[in-house]
Amino acid sequence: MKVFVTDGYARAALAVTRSLGAKGHQVFVGSESKRSLASSSKYCHLGVSYPNPAEEPEAFVEFLIDCVEQFGIEVLMPVTDVCLLLVSKHRARFPSTCSLPIADDEAINAAADKNYILELAKSIGMPVPQSLVINAIDDVEQGLRETGLEYPVVLKPVRSRVKSATGWISTAVDYAADRDELLGKMQAYVPEVYPVILQQRISGVGSGAFYCFNKGRCIAKFAHSRLREKPPSGGVSVLRESRLIDPKVDEYSQKLLTALGWHGVAMVEFKVDEATGDAYIMEINGRYWGSLQLAIDAGVDFPEILLSMVSADDPKDPPEYKTGVKTRWFWGDMDLLLMYLLKKREALKLPEQHPGRFRAILSILLPWSRGQRFEILRFKDMGPWFYESKKWINTNLLNRLD
Repeated sequence: MKVFVTDGYARAALAVTRSLGAKGHQVFVGSESKRSLASSSKYCHLGVSYPNPAEEPEAFVEFLIDCVEQFGIEVLMPVTDVCLLLVSKHRARFPSTCSLPIADDEAINAAADKNYILELAKSIGMPVPQSLVINAIDDVEQGLRETGLEYPVVLKPVRSRVKSATGWISTAVDYAADRDELLGKMQAYVPEVYPVILQQRISGVGSGAFYCFNKGRCIAKFAHSRLREKPPSGGVSVLRESRLIDPKVDEYSQKLLTALGWHGVAMVEFKVDEATGDAYIMEINGRYWGSLQLAIDAGVDFPEILLSMVSADDPKDPPEYKTGVKTRWFWGDMDLLLMYLLKKREALKLPEQHPGRFRAILSILLPWSRGQRFEILRFKDMGPWFYESKKWINTNLLNRLD
């Protein structure tokens, strides 16, 4: 089949390209530049550059439609939030010969709303962190008094990407140790970022449950544990390990996705409390995730399963997979190493239970561990490794010397 994959700079796009290209599918990779991480793979049939979807959404959609018609694209796979939202919103404009294996616009927007997901989770009996929704900075102090929420608190804009008059804004999870720090950070938000969720900080490891649904029916699932994240306070996983899905987490995740009427892939994120072992829902990402390669390595080939869904040949039961498989994003790990070396503990926002800077650095410097593979470095497909290495060195080393 002819498949178009967006966001060629993303690691998930590379995983999709390698998976489908190795099975003989023609994979076209789009990005804002013709040369990208995924288009550097030998499994990429053709790399193309398209208008910036965040800055020129209409031109981007028109370009995709032209590509579908020109190359006879049979399946379009958006990878990141902006592309997913645009493709979903304008799906009626694409030729009927091109399949879009994604959820409908209403479900995608609901999944992207962190507050909606928290309320939905509470309605089905899931444990959620103590939370407070702030619509304006003037609401902060009264809200804290009424809820009894204590410091430190987590700051979470309701949406990871928000549209402003000047374009899309990426938001991020942040932390505040006291009143002054909280108010300072809340004042720094532009109005479009609100509402913002203030949340109890859960100390523990991040855990993800990953799914593929076909019109509300689960056809694939997978889970991993985050062994290292950047930043270390919680963020993108740089070392992770496949594991069995906790039955309760699986039950709750499937209830959430079923309630949304989900179609396609999704990640349900949790934080496991070190003290109690309870898994708290954090958010749903209704798209491919950065560590997709681990699921493929362990035996759950989500891109291929998504294609089988398009051809009405999807698995009757979720496939089994190997546990104990690890993937390491090497250059992401080097980012983490630089954080430990260059930032103070206070700036890193390390939780009290953190093993400490010295032990963390030693674990990063350990070159290999049992069951581990490198995410980008694959000897049968070296192009992406050379591309990412050059980019990382230019960004993190050469620029520091200028």
